[in-house]
Amino acid sequence: MKLAAAVFPTDETLPPHEVAQLCEERGFESLWFPEHTHIPASRATPYPAGGDLPSMYWRSLDPFVALTAAAMATTELRLGTGVCLVIERDPIITAKEVASLDLLSGGRVEFGVGAGWNREEMRNHGTDPRNRMAVMAERVAAIKTIWTESEASFHGEHVSFDRIWSWPKPVQDPHPRVWVGGNGPTVEDRVLAFGDGWMPNVIDDDELLGRIASLRSRAGYDVPVSINASPRRPERLERYAEAGVERAIFYVPSAGRDEIEQRMDAVQDSWVQVCG
Repeated sequence: MKLAAAVFPTDETLPPHEVAQLCEERGFESLWFPEHTHIPASRATPYPAGGDLPSMYWRSLDPFVALTAAAMATTELRLGTGVCLVIERDPIITAKEVASLDLLSGGRVEFGVGAGWNREEMRNHGTDPRNRMAVMAERVAAIKTIWTESEASFHGEHVSFDRIWSWPKPVQDPHPRVWVGGNGPTVEDRVLAFGDGWMPNVIDDDELLGRIASLRSRAGYDVPVSINASPRRPERLERYAEAGVERAIFYVPSAGRDEIEQRMDAVQDSWVQVCG
């Protein structure tokens, strides 16, 4: 099982290229940045984790700009969106951004996608929250079409365009893996419909491992799984590794170098206990 880091890069924290360098120096396999274009000041949608929403949610940098900085400062580190809110993005522009990052990084992109949780944020981008899953499915399908066809066209209910030329194409063949984020009751359907892997947020281990087994049974193969916001307890990590989880993604603080290094040390100490 691979160890990965995730962080909200902001205008107040350690710059993304320096976080990336720390990850690569310490042997982390990948670095993942989440996305929020903004947070509506009304705060009508409650924070899923409870309590006050941390400021990093509205201070976060654009993930593709931040990941490009990370790419230029590293050579092997894989670069992920955890997750890109495709329901708030134009699919033609997003296809070009991901492909451009894949080209500039030498094929190191992991494309995590999701529908988000903040309903006012979605509406500000013109997406009806009631339709967000259908919108996500069509936008991901359109993005893949642009990546893989020299003259792409797409016609759906939520995305439609006639023949277009769009380069660059991704370096990875046929394209970067699409990781479907989320824990909702129908997320497995989305993974099977348009994903290359599942990126659940950590939940009760018995439930999570049961859902992984069920998903793989439905698929007929070992669907790749990356656990987002992974815990550090060695006994839990050992269960994930035994279940064939591909990577555990650990959040590090949106803070300065010292706090990030301390969290990275704690993660690595836990993994050493698992590996013996």
